[in-house]
Amino acid sequence: IIIMSTSGKKRTYLELSEEGEGSHKFYEVTVDNCDVTIRYGRIGTDGQSSTKSYGDATKAQKDAEKKIKAKKKKGYDEAVMGVRQKRAVTRRSVNSKTSTAPPAPVLWRFATGSDAFGVYVDHQACWVGNQEGRVVRLDAQGSTVEQQFQLPQGVKCLCMDDDFLYAGCDDGNVYDLSRNVPHVSYEIDESVNILWLDICDGVLAVSDDHGAVHMFNHENEGQWHHPASSGGGATSGWMVRCDDQAVYQGHSQGVTAYNIQTGRELWNTATASVLFGWQEQTLLFAGALDNKVHVLAKDSGKISVVCQCDSTVLSCASAEDGKYVFAGDDCSSIYCFDQAGERLWKLATTCGSAYSMQYYDDKVYIVTTDGVLACLDATETAIQDAKQGKVPTAKVVKADKAAVTTTADTAIESVQASAARKDGGVVVTCVPEGSKLRVRTEDDKYNATWNVQFPKNLRQAGAKFLVDELKESKNGGFYRAHGNIRRIV
Repeated sequence: IIIMSTSGKKRTYLELSEEGEGSHKFYEVTVDNCDVTIRYGRIGTDGQSSTKSYGDATKAQKDAEKKIKAKKKKGYDEAVMGVRQKRAVTRRSVNSKTSTAPPAPVLWRFATGSDAFGVYVDHQACWVGNQEGRVVRLDAQGSTVEQQFQLPQGVKCLCMDDDFLYAGCDDGNVYDLSRNVPHVSYEIDESVNILWLDICDGVLAVSDDHGAVHMFNHENEGQWHHPASSGGGATSGWMVRCDDQAVYQGHSQGVTAYNIQTGRELWNTATASVLFGWQEQTLLFAGALDNKVHVLAKDSGKISVVCQCDSTVLSCASAEDGKYVFAGDDCSSIYCFDQAGERLWKLATTCGSAYSMQYYDDKVYIVTTDGVLACLDATETAIQDAKQGKVPTAKVVKADKAAVTTTADTAIESVQASAARKDGGVVVTCVPEGSKLRVRTEDDKYNATWNVQFPKNLRQAGAKFLVDELKESKNGGFYRAHGNIRRIV
């Protein structure tokens, strides 16, 4: 619908809403003299906005009309804001059943309050993200909750790249959680219905519901886009993993690999519909609808091992490049196989079906349909005891005293310019470049032409910040800001 305000602003509001779990988005164009403001996002949310200034009002109006026409070609129609309500973004409809296997040796568990999909574990911490946008950090032993974030919508997945932990969120943003406040690192185009994502050296890979792959660089600029695999008709890209060489996508017709730089298809291997994927240095692990985990060689796509489960595989993981393969099915069971695909054991999670999992230091960490993060003891002794019905009493971890930080808490520390010169660190500046804002440093220790990967929500033309450290990205070409960020005033 087109609305003229008393101030002379002209606003056009469009929506695209499809049946089932399809698109449910809005697109709004507001013309105010020489300025055009675009606001877009999922219906029922505030969305994201940006404003561009033109030389005169005629150019602004012409460009606005062009944008509106392009959206209508994609199926958007004029609508009245507020008539359609916010639709819950669901990940996967799973009828989780109860396992008949003996219970697994669960060391500890933490209830998040909603279906959980995101998990990441290292020697310092255990992280979990759930459908309600709650992200919680526990210590490595699972004894206490150390930090909590509340994101605007549900968490799709958690992934680590260099020293940065990222959360893919149902609002279309990817948040950097490596600091005390969540910051927006990537804003994914609202036309992309994200199912899964991964990041490698600042390069973001996104897999969508149409089986397509979208690649973005460290500046959030689209690098390439590849439609469904060469087999044709692929949908539901529930798996995407990437390394320095390639992007590996699992979809409804199998697994496809693309050159990470060019998007050229390298190989395509047919399997049943893939619901989850894991990677190691030379191998891929694709959990599929046919109750199997398919183990593929990264260089060729050849299936070397098949691990047979008793029901649909929702998640999988690996130890030491395939020495052990783990799988979780929709009957709340966890499996372990050797590198030849022989089943070693099957046990019950006792806390729902595992949507995602990770193996680390002789333990299997799962996040489940019951919204639980659980730590399972995968040592040989513990497993043998479990087979005999002897399991430990799982410790229940609480988060009563942990403060919650939301995305609204965007305030950062400030520092006087005079003090910044004494405090050490590196000064960076937001520099306009056409319609974009880049972040660079003039410090003579660094390449002044390289951009700095920097939070989107902090960028303002001319603003200066003091960061603890700049490090060159693994493959070169840009810097990453490590440690604290303080605004110079």
